[in-house]
Amino acid sequence: MARLCLLLLVCLVALLLSAAAWQRRLLYFPTHHDRSNGLENWRAQGELIGFARTVPAPKNVWLMLHGNGGQASDRAYALPSFAGDDSVYILEYPGYGRRPGTPSKETLNRAAQQGYLLLRQQFPATPVCVVGESLGSGPACSLAAMVPQPDKIVLVAPFDKLHRVGQYHYPFLPVRLLLSDDWDNIEALKGYRGRVEIFGITRDEVIPMKFAKTLAESRPAATFREIEGGHNDWATPGRVSIKNP
Repeated sequence: MARLCLLLLVCLVALLLSAAAWQRRLLYFPTHHDRSNGLENWRAQGELIGFARTVPAPKNVWLMLHGNGGQASDRAYALPSFAGDDSVYILEYPGYGRRPGTPSKETLNRAAQQGYLLLRQQFPATPVCVVGESLGSGPACSLAAMVPQPDKIVLVAPFDKLHRVGQYHYPFLPVRLLLSDDWDNIEALKGYRGRVEIFGITRDEVIPMKFAKTLAESRPAATFREIEGGHNDWATPGRVSIKNP
């Protein structure tokens, strides 16, 4: 009996280790190049924590939480979607680009909170809004619990609950049991009192639009906009306008 229990314990540990490795391969695809793509470095206490496009006396300040591939400076393509008189700060995730660390739900949420609080301190009299793209909708929605809350949250190609997207792609696996980094955007937004705008993409092969619709339906006051294209087509000029109000 003791040997059987030990064998079961070893199998359980092996399963958990395999699940952790599978989760990292599924969720996080960082790159580590040095190109800024014309963006300014965003630093905190000497550490590079992201990139920015800044303007004098911005009407709004946006914190952007990007998707799971590449790195922050790659999101220069998104800047035409923002108003020209707004400043945009794109957070670098731990383990992405030149930022040290390991990506996980905990580290991404914590980095998002750090960036958000820094912007609140730097711009105390300016609306600070949040935009989350794809996987970044998870850490973006986590900021709904901050005090003060973001003035607006915009979500592009988001999910309702991350394990539901995983289950869609891997119907033969117990994804909910294996996925420890499982953001629940419906739950995260429950206490949020600000404006929410959600963009679902019609031919999204990564996060099908039905998940964005379910998230929007969980918040009757949310604005839902349907746009044409695939998962990475949203930043095509004219498709998405990110603005406040």
